[in-house]
Amino acid sequence: MDALTWRDVEGARRRIAGLAHRTAVMTCAAIDREAGAHVFFKCENFQKTGSFKFRGAVNAVACLSQEERSRGVITHSSGNHAQALALAAKLRGVRATVVVPENAAPVKRRATEGYGATVVPCAPTLAARKETTARLVEETGATFIHPHDDPRVIAGQGTAAWELVEEAGPIDLLLAPVGGGGLLSGTALAARHLLPKAQLIGCEPSGADDAYHSFKSGKRVTEFVPNTIADGLRTTLGELDFAIIKATVSDILCVSEESILSAMRFVWERMKIVIEPSSAVAVAPLLDRSLHAEGRRVGVILSGGNVDLDRFFEKG
Repeated sequence: MDALTWRDVEGARRRIAGLAHRTAVMTCAAIDREAGAHVFFKCENFQKTGSFKFRGAVNAVACLSQEERSRGVITHSSGNHAQALALAAKLRGVRATVVVPENAAPVKRRATEGYGATVVPCAPTLAARKETTARLVEETGATFIHPHDDPRVIAGQGTAAWELVEEAGPIDLLLAPVGGGGLLSGTALAARHLLPKAQLIGCEPSGADDAYHSFKSGKRVTEFVPNTIADGLRTTLGELDFAIIKATVSDILCVSEESILSAMRFVWERMKIVIEPSSAVAVAPLLDRSLHAEGRRVGVILSGGNVDLDRFFEKG
């Protein structure tokens, strides 16, 4: 496979036009004051299915041949990619199966089923995900679409950053959360073309810091036990993603659970929008000042807004 470039992101932009939302770019004076910077937020919490994941999923499905579509698609996911692929497949009339760990957030599982996918539960381990998915691929012949380590998915994710730069203009710093690495690597492909002098920073929870250690050591970490409220970032960094990140990203920062929760609350209270903890990871370094952004133009990808609100509406 040829190396991915910004042209792949450009191609994805054409494929997803009219299918994915061109989400809002917002600012917040209170956050600007706290950070000492001018911050532009790309609000993928307003994207279809509530996260940036829809971009990569719909691009991947659009790239399939008619014969591949006839056999259906399959993936494993704890939530956001599950919903994204379910809807992307539905829009194309393609059958979707999603392997979901038993400890996935109920709100994300319900949404996946609501979009028409068949949900198959498995034990909450990466090995169980892979084994169950491989068995189903063998049984059904469905095409596997990886949640993040897939060139079609990576290219689709990069379209969010492209739109951000088109609307916000020149940016000095660009922040994106990193879990499996699909968003950060796609963002890097777009940013290195549109903003060759900008610093691109990946943001990760301290309790799931495999990307940080991979980036610092130059060797991908594959064995770790995540412990973070940011459930969307508990995934192991992908091989293709890491290759792109290693070559293009300026740095990866880790943030504490306290900073994640504080940033999420600040955004909810001041911006009046709902973001999930994984999104707050990219806001936290600005509010706790672990990243020096004073006087700079900063772009932040708010990756999603899928929060389990059940406890807010419980009786009693």
